[in-house]
Amino acid sequence: MMPLSRSFRSLLAAGLIAAGGSAFAQGAGPIEVGDLTISHAWTRATPPGAPSAGGYLTISNAGSESDRLVSVSAPFAKESVVHSMSMQDGVMKMRAMSEGLEIQPGESVTLEPGGNHVMFMGLRSALTEGKSVPATLTFARAGKVEISLPTARIGATQPPEASK
Repeated sequence: MMPLSRSFRSLLAAGLIAAGGSAFAQGAGPIEVGDLTISHAWTRATPPGAPSAGGYLTISNAGSESDRLVSVSAPFAKESVVHSMSMQDGVMKMRAMSEGLEIQPGESVTLEPGGNHVMFMGLRSALTEGKSVPATLTFARAGKVEISLPTARIGATQPPEASK
C-alpha cells in the first residue's frame, strides 16, 4: 500500500508542477523578484517573415532604491533592445535606451504600444497568436528574471487577457 501512496504523491506532484509550468507559460499573474513586480507582459503575433516584434510589460518598484532594466534577451530573436519613443518635429522617433530603463522607488514603468517598449529584432520565426514566448530581463539590482509573453493578435493594442 505504501508504494502506491508514494507513486500517487509523485504523480500528483508532477501534475502540479506541469500545471504551474503551463500557467507560467500563459503569462498568469505577476512575477515578484526582490522589490520589483513584473506584470502584464505580452507581445503581438507577426506575419511570416516579419523582421521584428514589440514586447510590452509593467515593472513596479516597491523598494527604497531605484533599479534599472539593463538588457533583455529572447531565444526567438537575434537581438532584443529596450526602445524609447518620442515625438520630434511631428515625427515619432525610436531610440535604443543605451543606459537602460530606470525604475524609481515607489514607481511603475509601463512599456506599451506607441511608447517605450522592448524591440525583438531578427525574429527566428513568426510569433503565433495564442502561444507564449520566453524572454529574460536583466536588472542592475534584481538580476535575471525569466518571463513569458502571451501573444495577442496582430495589431493588438492591449494584452490578450484584456481583449477577451
